[in-house]
Formats: sequence, structure tokens, C-alpha cells
Amino acid sequence: MLNYILAVAVAYLFGSIPWGLFIGLVFFHKDLRKEGSGNTGGTNAGRVLGRPIGVLVIVLDALKAFISVATAHYLAPGCEVYAGLACCFGHCFPIFTKFQGGKAVATSYGYFLALALFVTHDWLASFVLPVVCFFGILFFSRMVSFSSMLALWINAVASTLLYFFNAGSLRVSVPLSLIILSIFVTYRHRSNIERIIAGSESRIKWMGKAPWEK
Repeated sequence: MLNYILAVAVAYLFGSIPWGLFIGLVFFHKDLRKEGSGNTGGTNAGRVLGRPIGVLVIVLDALKAFISVATAHYLAPGCEVYAGLACCFGHCFPIFTKFQGGKAVATSYGYFLALALFVTHDWLASFVLPVVCFFGILFFSRMVSFSSMLALWINAVASTLLYFFNAGSLRVSVPLSLIILSIFVTYRHRSNIERIIAGSESRIKWMGKAPWEK
């Protein structure tokens, strides 16, 4: 039990490392909390600091969850799912920055990758599905926020169905954690949801025109 508590606590602290904020302050003298959307994640980092930095922050944020789950796998087997959730929570409410963090999208995908490798051993359902769904939805919607939320929910539903149809090979904690994560990420995107409904949510331009645009 002590190993479990330690693994979850370390995962939260690791998730609290604000890579976007750190890189912005140290190398660009810009505080992401006061720039763009005020978010410290990769999307806002790319918007404020440039696309390459945004990609770097996304990778670093994803690695936080991956390393947290990997550490739990070797030090506290059976705690991987909870460590991953704790890391995502830490990313959103980092103790190092007065609990003002990101929205856990990149961290969630690092979590999915770690689940596929260390827990479910099902790359298709645990990792490939949400990635394909994200980019597929992004292609048609051009909205990162909408694509992120919907892809996470599709993954949560798919994992739940997989559990009920083949419960013997999947821990119940996996679909439950994905449902909790989807609810949490959706809550963190509540301002984006308001803009989506109002038709004012920003859309990416690097994919070119959407299929529905002339």
C-alpha cells in the first residue's frame, strides 16, 4: 500500500512540472499564463512561442504520463492506472504554479501509450484508436479542443465495451479511469465548449481548408 501511495504522489508531482511555463520563462521571457489563452500546455505554447516549441511541450507533457505509469509499473505493479490519472491531474493543477496548469490532452495521450505498453497490451484499442480519432475529427472540424474531447470519449466508450465483451483480459480500472479522465478533460475545456456553441472557437490553419470550406 505504501508503494501505491508513493507512486501516485510521485506521479502527481511529476505531472505538476509545467514544461510550457518553464520554457517560456527561461528561454523567451514570456509567461504563458499571461499570454494567449493563459494555458500552459502545448497548444498555447505553440501559439505564443512558435510551432516547434509547441510540439516540444506536447512531447514533454506526454512523457510525464508515460514515465509516471512506467515508474509505477516497476515500483508498484497494479498502480499504473492510478499513477497515470494522478499525473494528468497534476498537469491540470500543478502544485508548483498555484494549481494553474493545462488541460491534460497531451498528457492523456502519453497515458494511453503507457497503458498499451504496460497494462492492456492492446495497441489498437488503447493508443491507435484515440490517435486516429483525434486526427480524423481534427481534419473535419479544424478544432483541437473539440477533437481532443471527442476522441477521449470515443476511447472511453470503446474501452468500456471491450471490458464488457471481454472482461477477463481487461481490468475494470482501465475503462473507469478513461471515463473519469474524459469527464475531467471535458470540464477543463468548458470555456472552449462555450466558444464552440457560440461559433467562435479558433480553428487550426496548418491543415489547409476544411472539406466543408469552399
